[in-house]
Amino acid sequence: MSSYKPPYSITSKMLSLATQIGEELTKLEYKADKIITPQLRKKNRIKTLVGTLEIEGNFLGEEKITAILDGKRVLGTYQEVLEVEGAIEAYKAFENYRYDNLDDLLKAHKILMNDILKTAGSFRSVNVGVGSSDGVSHVAPPYGVVPQLMRDLFDWLKNSDEHILIKSCLFHYEFEFIHPFSDGNGRIGRLWQSVILHQWRKVFVAIPTESIIRDNQDRYYQALEDSGSMGESTPFIEFMLEVILVTIKSSVNWEIVDEI
Repeated sequence: MSSYKPPYSITSKMLSLATQIGEELTKLEYKADKIITPQLRKKNRIKTLVGTLEIEGNFLGEEKITAILDGKRVLGTYQEVLEVEGAIEAYKAFENYRYDNLDDLLKAHKILMNDILKTAGSFRSVNVGVGSSDGVSHVAPPYGVVPQLMRDLFDWLKNSDEHILIKSCLFHYEFEFIHPFSDGNGRIGRLWQSVILHQWRKVFVAIPTESIIRDNQDRYYQALEDSGSMGESTPFIEFMLEVILVTIKSSVNWEIVDEI
């Protein structure tokens, strides 16, 4: 087992947010069996898909993504439609992924990017820099060390005693820092945090966290940059806990709807 431990600090803000998240989840779970119908799950899955794709510049939108999900043809570029189809398929397998299994993450990337990348499901074989409006904001680790970094990260995820809520946020940051794939890193990082959260509380299968990240996209990128500048994931963990809390609070207001 690796002795790797990603750098971060537990702050009073994190503890306060984690407590609030637990309280709000309890409210939601109290009525979850009645309100999480197939119709609601589909509605929130579409929100999730729209959110994670729009962050990456795919603006086909809710109506067209719903149509694609229903097997209908839509107007859009070939690339846009492939991205939507890949995301739909990757999220279909959501409840089958093992959160602490690296092979499952590689499978998720292959599903997501299969018709887009020749290297789908494989780590990148080139060095990359992550761009921002000001140029390159982050130079990812050399491609040769990526496999070991990912093994270390998953060993930590599996064996750390840290609360899984904190681990989900920290994993998300470390994954984006490593940037293990030539494309699709943002989508997989957001998907995998939701997979980890689902391991903790099953109700996360119907909570569209990616949609709230999209609504706070500038802060999302800023939190990534702030953590990079600080050399630890603390700012990003705090940001993501805020996002999770906002998402759950909005979900507590779900109404009971008829099943399909």
